[in-house]
Amino acid sequence: MALGIPVLFWDVDTAVDFMLPEGKLYVPGAQDLLPTLARLNAAARDREVPILASVDDHLLTDEEISDQPDFKRTYPPHCLTGTAGAEKVRETRFRDPLVIGHGAVDQKVLSRQLATNPREILVRKRTVDVFTNANTEALVTALQPRRIVIYGVALDVCVRWAIEGLWERGFHRLSLVLDATQPIDPALGKALLKKWRQQGVGMTTTDDLLAEC
Repeated sequence: MALGIPVLFWDVDTAVDFMLPEGKLYVPGAQDLLPTLARLNAAARDREVPILASVDDHLLTDEEISDQPDFKRTYPPHCLTGTAGAEKVRETRFRDPLVIGHGAVDQKVLSRQLATNPREILVRKRTVDVFTNANTEALVTALQPRRIVIYGVALDVCVRWAIEGLWERGFHRLSLVLDATQPIDPALGKALLKKWRQQGVGMTTTDDLLAEC
């Protein structure tokens, strides 16, 4: 049964390996986002808005991991299972999340888990596309949010896959928080923002979002 929640915050890949300069695959400028990310997640908790965080959780045998990466479909080792780099940064770390792993979750089991009203949901993924975890689509369908607010990194990689994956699945009331995301390639990031605006994806800032939510 769909819950039909009013708003869902979607936190994309705010892990140590992406967010901090010492990380294995640091997104330049991501560290500057930390105060804003902390503010968004704190506001969600205060206002009882659910947060779904999608996070990389890799094995060295994953197809995405390569010693000769093309930085499009393959990348150097990062966010390896059990390492500090795979952990969410302190500013976005969850307290007691519902964890959605890689194995298929029965829809009835998922519905029962969501019925406990979890405010923090962690979805693990092994590719740039969060929807390659088959549980993601079932989860979002069960939550049926009327609006999805998206932020995190990298704008031109995993944020892109999240936005375009949601749009393709009929979730068209999307809001990207512009001061809470960062591209790897600024030119590509700018082109994507133009494309999404024309498509109908909403753009907002943290101040404007929190003033209206």
